[in-house]
Formats: sequence, structure tokens, C-alpha cells
Amino acid sequence: MRTTHPPSLPRLAAASLAGTAIEFFDFFVYGTAAALVLGPLFFPTFSPLAGTLAAFATFGVGFVARPLGSVLFGHIGDRHGRRPVLVGSLMLTGAATVAVGCVPTYASIGVAAPLLLLLLRFLQGLGLGGEWGGAVLLTAEHAPAARRGLWASMPQIGPSVGFLLANGIMLALSATLTDAQFAAWGWRVPFWAAGALAVAGLWLRRSLVESPAFLEVAEPARLPLAEVVRGHWRLVLLTAGALSVGYAIFYAVTTWSLAYGVERLGVSRSVMLTCIMAAVVVKGASTPLAALLGDRYGRRPMCLAGCAMAVVWMVPMVALLATGEPLLMFLGFLVALFAFITMFAVIAAYLPELYEPRVRCTGAAVGYNLGGVLGGALTPIAATALADGGTGVPWGVGWYLTGIAVLSLGCFALLPETAPGVVREEAVTA
Repeated sequence: MRTTHPPSLPRLAAASLAGTAIEFFDFFVYGTAAALVLGPLFFPTFSPLAGTLAAFATFGVGFVARPLGSVLFGHIGDRHGRRPVLVGSLMLTGAATVAVGCVPTYASIGVAAPLLLLLLRFLQGLGLGGEWGGAVLLTAEHAPAARRGLWASMPQIGPSVGFLLANGIMLALSATLTDAQFAAWGWRVPFWAAGALAVAGLWLRRSLVESPAFLEVAEPARLPLAEVVRGHWRLVLLTAGALSVGYAIFYAVTTWSLAYGVERLGVSRSVMLTCIMAAVVVKGASTPLAALLGDRYGRRPMCLAGCAMAVVWMVPMVALLATGEPLLMFLGFLVALFAFITMFAVIAAYLPELYEPRVRCTGAAVGYNLGGVLGGALTPIAATALADGGTGVPWGVGWYLTGIAVLSLGCFALLPETAPGVVREEAVTA
């Protein structure tokens, strides 16, 4: 059996958190740009609505690529270890993001501009599809069973940090540049910054060691995807359906609401970004607490509670957004993201525990990223279309999100509990 010296868990968690923050910064900065500026620059022959839809369509391509990335990097992770996944995925996502910032607009190179945008967005999604599985597994598989939820939740804070960093830069640029300057070059600055962040992430990850669960696998799977499809297809579909509500909530708040508030309600970019960012700060700070509750009471009860909260809150959230009042919009976003993190804080421990170590990187990552296709790729497009032409509150968006929450609630109800202490208590009681 291969052995390794156990690393410092805080250092390992910090490196994983930093890496996911950087990769999600790359992913989120595109979503913000799609909501604010990419439509007119890359689809100028479209109407304003059609341009926004087209920009969100390129945004959605990243989600379609994520399951493919989870297959590619999951194969590497299950065959060769979790650590190589963290390096390869970060390099790919960082390079693609910098390149987005260099793509000429439609006015310069015509139809080649949106095509290049589409390709680079695909590569972004491919890299991010591998990042989550590698970062979460490396942390979860080093953590003690009784606190696995807490330690595994550290990479789950990364998306909040990445979002705040991406939107903080966008907010600063919006506040200091004119609209003409922002459209001409300002929106490119966060994409260029991704290069420096990627280098910093690689430096942080240079000394990570392989996870003990992988080192103890006597014979790694030759074709991990084939084994997952053959032996765990039902589990993959259930987890994808269960997680779709989380993606739908997050991107309804952070991407569709931003475009809707600016374009339809006439709220300034700065006000919308501030409301959303404030809610994301609370979400990120609540992550460890929700994870601790998952260690104490189980992963499944937390997921069911968060999903039920989403079922009853999506329509009120849309109604609060439609007021255009900053405090009311913030309240709507805050409760929605609290429902989201109640589920997603424990997912980093829950998904790996559902799969055996030899196919864990592929199985957990594929289920996680398929949920992104169902919930994240379609939500900004569907919500924009449902809100078009209506006056007052876009009720259709609220009911659309409620429908996804009901679907996810049913899927979570069919999944088993995995938290070690809770499973043992249930067995003793039985």
C-alpha cells in the first residue's frame, strides 16, 4: 500500500478554497459581462432582447461543457489521482478566461467574434467541470469522518469569494468609468486579471499531496465513466435532478436578476451589483455553519430543508425584485441564497460519500455538473424569455423556479443518508 505524510488540514482547505475561488472568478466574470455588455458588442445586429438572450446562450455553453470536463478530469482523477486534476483544470480555465478578454468585437472581425467567444466559453466550462471534483475530493478524503462536512465545505466558499471578486472589480469599473469606456475596454480588465490569479493558484497548489482514499485503491478503474454508467446511473440522475434547484437559484439571482434590474427596471449597475454582492457575502459566511449542522443532523435533512425553503420563496423573491427597491431586492436575494447554501454547504461531503473511491471523482463530478446544465444553463435564458413583454411582476419566472425546486425536492427524497454518525445512530435505533 502506498503511503504519504498527512498534510495540515487548514493548509489543504485554504489551497482548495483559493483554487475554487479563482476558477469560479473566471466563470462568474463571464456571467456578469453577459448580463451587462456582451450582447451589444458581440451580437449588435440583434434586438436588445435577442442580444441578451444570445449572450446568455454563450453563457449556457459553459454549463454544457462542464459535464464533459467532469468526464475528462474525472477519468484522470480516478486513474491517476486527485492532485493532477487541480493543476490541469486551473491552467485550462485561466488561459481561456484571459483569451476572452482579448477577443475582438463583432465590429472588428464580424461573425468570428461570437464564434471565438463560444469556443472559449466552452473551454472555461471544460476546466471548471474538473475543478470542483478535484478540490472537493482532495479535502473530503483527507478530513476526519466526524467533521468531513465542515472541511469539505471550505472549497464551497470559493464560489462566493470568486463571485465577490469578479463583481467587485466590475462594480469598481462601473463606478469609475463612463459607459463608453466600460464598453470599449473596461469590461475586459477582469478577464485579463484571471491570468495573474491562475498563476497565484498554481503556486498555492504546488505542494499538495495525494488523497489517502485514492492511494488505498488497490486497482484504479480502467474506464471510470463506464463503471459509473453501468453501476450508478440512477444515482447520477437523482443527484443531477436534486442539485438543479441550487444552480437555478444562484444564477437567477446573480445573472438574470442583474440583467433584469438594469435593463427592465432601470436600476443602476452599481445598485444591482451591491444588492447581489451583499447577499452573497452572507451566503459565504453561512457555509461553515450549514456544514456543521450537516455533520450533526445529516446531509439529507439539510438538503430537504433548503429545497423546501426554495419551494415557498421563489415567487416572493421575484415579487421583491420587481419593486426595484434595494432593501427589498436584497431581502429576496438573501433568503434565496440562504436556501441555496443550506443544500450546497453539505453537498461537498454528500456526493463523494455516495460513491466508492475507485469511481468517486467521475461519479460525484458528473452528477454535480449535470445539475448545472439543468439548472444553471437554462435559467437565465428561460427567465429572460418568460419576463419579456410583461408588465409588473414576472410571475412566470417565479413559478418556473418553483417547479425546479419541486423536482429537486423529489430527487433529494429518494437519496439515502450518508453522514457516518447519523447512519450509525439510525442503524442502532433500527
